[in-house]
Amino acid sequence: MRAAVGRTSTGRSASEVSGSASTIRERRLPRQARLAALLLVALGCGDQIVDNTPPDTEDPEEPGTYTLVWSDEFDADGLPDPDLWGYDVGDGCPNLCGWGNDELQYYTQTRLENARVEGGALLIEARKELFGSHEFTSARLVTKGKGDWRYGKIEIRAQLPSGVGTWPAIWMLSSGNSYGAWPASGEIDIMEHVGFAPDSVFATVHTAAYNHMLGTQRTGRTAVPDAESAFHVYAMEWTETRIDFYIDDVRFHSFLKEGPSYEVWPFDQPFHLILNIAVGGTWGGSQGVDESIWPQRMLVDYIRVYQLQ
Repeated sequence: MRAAVGRTSTGRSASEVSGSASTIRERRLPRQARLAALLLVALGCGDQIVDNTPPDTEDPEEPGTYTLVWSDEFDADGLPDPDLWGYDVGDGCPNLCGWGNDELQYYTQTRLENARVEGGALLIEARKELFGSHEFTSARLVTKGKGDWRYGKIEIRAQLPSGVGTWPAIWMLSSGNSYGAWPASGEIDIMEHVGFAPDSVFATVHTAAYNHMLGTQRTGRTAVPDAESAFHVYAMEWTETRIDFYIDDVRFHSFLKEGPSYEVWPFDQPFHLILNIAVGGTWGGSQGVDESIWPQRMLVDYIRVYQLQ
């Protein structure tokens, strides 16, 4: 994740952006249309998708000049760089079996079949295979202790897996749990995707006051028709007063600081980045798991983290 002279704010040249990560600006649905489409999905499929994005806010002011502080361009084939990445391993048991979401996969560690750099991209691969008592394997890469940040801008250029039962995510958790266990210390979901809603991408913020256990999580949803077949730049910009979410430089969701209480704003502490593909689960598997689609991959071209000078 190294900066280059003459590149756009997404870190790619203008020709690269237009040629391989086409903008969704023209395809982005008006808010009313997005909500209507969302309601149809929820009624027709019986899933638990909720779009509770607050009324549109003004675009944030430019906070200043960003400097690249952490990056991975995935240039060297093999296992992910151990200086940058660690692993969450297992099935969450005994304390959080199924990772708290009834997920089916076992997360492996330093296993090329599930996480590798190949051809200039990181591949996270979920596989249908017998692994101990589990029928699926995958990987969950984390930067905790190797990349932890308070405030800044993160850009991830990625192509998502496809098929019912897939649940890829690019997200963040508190590195020190300053306010206690989840959800008190917060969660920032930069990108989530579920295979039964292939044209949609979600961004969500969880806190003690706003989380899916209460049905109060702050979620934004936008249409990305080719999320599973093309690369897009998923980005998050986080300041002392707001968090904004973007796809290909188009802002589609914002979360504003409502007050000083950690219940609504625990985002004044370092967080780390997490990349994974879950299989099934309470959301990803709410329409079942297609047994015929595996293996499935999330491809990541680069990750770049910036902070203000």
